[in-house]
Amino acid sequence: MRADRLVSLVLLLRQHGRLSAVALARELEVSTRTVLRDIEALSSAGVPVYAERGRHGGFALLPGFRTELTGLNHDEALALLIAGSRRGAQAFGLGSALASAMLKVVDALPESYRDTAAGAAERLLIDPETDLLSRRLVAEEVPDTVVAEVRRAVLAGHKLRIHYAALDQSPKWRTVDPIGLVTVRDQGYLLATRSGADRTYRLSRVLAAQELDEPAQRPDRVDLDRAWQERSTRFRTGGDQVTVLLRVNPARREDLLGTALAVRAEEADSDGWLRMEVAFQDSRHAEWALWQLSTSAEALSPQWLRDSLRNRATALATRYGVSS
Repeated sequence: MRADRLVSLVLLLRQHGRLSAVALARELEVSTRTVLRDIEALSSAGVPVYAERGRHGGFALLPGFRTELTGLNHDEALALLIAGSRRGAQAFGLGSALASAMLKVVDALPESYRDTAAGAAERLLIDPETDLLSRRLVAEEVPDTVVAEVRRAVLAGHKLRIHYAALDQSPKWRTVDPIGLVTVRDQGYLLATRSGADRTYRLSRVLAAQELDEPAQRPDRVDLDRAWQERSTRFRTGGDQVTVLLRVNPARREDLLGTALAVRAEEADSDGWLRMEVAFQDSRHAEWALWQLSTSAEALSPQWLRDSLRNRATALATRYGVSS
């Protein structure tokens, strides 16, 4: 609808400051002629849009112009309410702010939308706290004071001092240049650089944080999704990884994929089981993953893994053996 497009046009100009007709047309997925007609309509309605000519020209709003744009349609309101049901904001210390925002969204809805949107949201559940096997998915606890300080440094573009407890190491203070925050399965991560090198810190291991006044050394714009993918790839292909050749019951294949870093080869054996070459983060990871699969999987190599699993099984059998 044209009204929705006009609102989107104003929002784009408020967000970017100045955009050409071509850029606006690309964002709104319409022709430049349509954009020019919409600009004229906005001007006629009293919205102070002005044009700047020249190589770097375009359309912009007069400085300081603000307007309340609360005309959400039903699907837009529903999308916001569903987003508010997710727990990602908890990882960034924004849970209370999100709850407050959702109340304002509901209050801003036309009365005809209010009940239907809220009712529809009740029928859609995203990321429940337990899965079908009643395994509780527990979000990591991060003190609000810590995550708030981290968040402020990220958004302000300032350097950050963190007291960080790396795995199997004593906590140390370090100064980093924060890039962004990511939440994955209710676990929060800080993406940063330290002395120019990429670093990823788990928020639950940040014991204390202090935003500094010094500007962070980082690019003005960042593709956070791409940065996360690149770091995930490096994590899967680095460290003390081990490669295991194994056989697994097809019924447990998904369980295996849920723990392995990567599957490098896979084929079916004559008995229907799958023969796979799988990468794990380290030896402890490999032993743990195979032990979870019990008799539904068999490690074929390396030999040390077979020996380790056999010794563990023997110890368990001895513990529960029949006493004389």
